[in-house]
Amino acid sequence: MIYKFRIVSDEVDNFKLEIAIDSDDTFLRLRNAILDAVGYTKDQFDSFFICGDDWTKEKEITLTEMDTESDEDVWIMEDTPLSELIEDEGQKLIYIFDYMTERCFFMEMKEIITGKTLLDPLCQRKEGKAPKQFVDIDQFKPVIAAGSTDLDDEIGEEFYGSDAYNDDELTDLEGFDDEM
Repeated sequence: MIYKFRIVSDEVDNFKLEIAIDSDDTFLRLRNAILDAVGYTKDQFDSFFICGDDWTKEKEITLTEMDTESDEDVWIMEDTPLSELIEDEGQKLIYIFDYMTERCFFMEMKEIITGKTLLDPLCQRKEGKAPKQFVDIDQFKPVIAAGSTDLDDEIGEEFYGSDAYNDDELTDLEGFDDEM
């Protein structure tokens, strides 16, 4: 089975990314595909969060295990297949790529393609320029102070929470099936 993710940023309006990946692949492979597609280094600590429909963080998938004494389940990117935590189209995720400023990408699993497999993750579409991987913390603080801490306010009702959002904004690329 193939999962197709749409990825956007609240920092750059015209940035959009689509990644196709096999459902048996790991979160680490998804992470690396995203970082490769946007040209980021892979030497930073980062995490995925499985989110509810309202973007509340429910489960964290980390690069390395941090708290070995916790009673909560711990998911490590390298050891966790996507299919273990993602089952449905529309599943929302947050990928935090900069923990210092909590900068992230918002992700949604847009399509499940059954009966096919994919050997390596594939960047299907890239529009616009990704935000810079690193920002000066002093320059970023005023943005945080001026913004709301409510996640829906940060990403904007107009993209995810509004009926006015056009889901056909990103259409499938020609030859999608040919590449698999």
